[in-house]
Amino acid sequence: MIVDSHAHYDDEQFDTDRDEVLKRIKQQGVIRVVNPASNLDSARKCIELSTIYDFLYCAVGIHPHDSKQFSKETMLSIRELASFKKVVAIGEIGLDYHYDFSPQDIQKKCFAAHIQLALDLKLPLIIHNREAHKDTLDIIKSEKGYAVSGVFHCFSGSIELAKEVLDMGFYISLGGAVTFKNAKKTVEVAKYVPIDRLLVETDSPYMAPVPYRGKRNDSGYLHEIIKKISEIRNTDFDVIAEATVQNANRLFGLGL
Repeated sequence: MIVDSHAHYDDEQFDTDRDEVLKRIKQQGVIRVVNPASNLDSARKCIELSTIYDFLYCAVGIHPHDSKQFSKETMLSIRELASFKKVVAIGEIGLDYHYDFSPQDIQKKCFAAHIQLALDLKLPLIIHNREAHKDTLDIIKSEKGYAVSGVFHCFSGSIELAKEVLDMGFYISLGGAVTFKNAKKTVEVAKYVPIDRLLVETDSPYMAPVPYRGKRNDSGYLHEIIKKISEIRNTDFDVIAEATVQNANRLFGLGL
């Protein structure tokens, strides 16, 4: 039994075979999937999917790429959607300075507003942080986001950053990058993170692990990620699988 803590089955890449994929991954031992939204339309679609598939849960929020959509009205809509019973987090939210699809000042305002919403609703955060480490941590601290905890998804930072994240009470999630040849920092983090603070994810349809790199990703490939982490930590596959199931359930309340 495994839990994919971050996948995007609302993505258009699944439009032709979504039902087939979701039925197959359940047969492959995936007992829960958390599907974060990227914008309002995505959030509505995530919620709709969660009503069809009993093992699919969702998070609602505005991704930093889409934070130019940020407004008072948008946040009211996100708040309303967050009241749905299968919404277990606010996300995917944060900062992305790699692409800068939205202005940095708007990204920061959008991120801070989502943290305040999470505090109001007592929901954990799903954090996207790319090339914005300092600002991401500063906003979490200033807005007291540590009070609801959460997870840094697809963690790609150093051990020093991991320590700061863990010290604030957050979880660290590792995905397909841990299997890549050039992922030295991620491998070191995989060794370093306490087993009770570790989550695993695919970030489907993106970031497929080796040996499927470059293909469309799905939760069935999560086995490859857990296998690699178990090799790095010199631990049995089942130990990592069980721990990450328990951790995801503790953070998100997945009814396990």
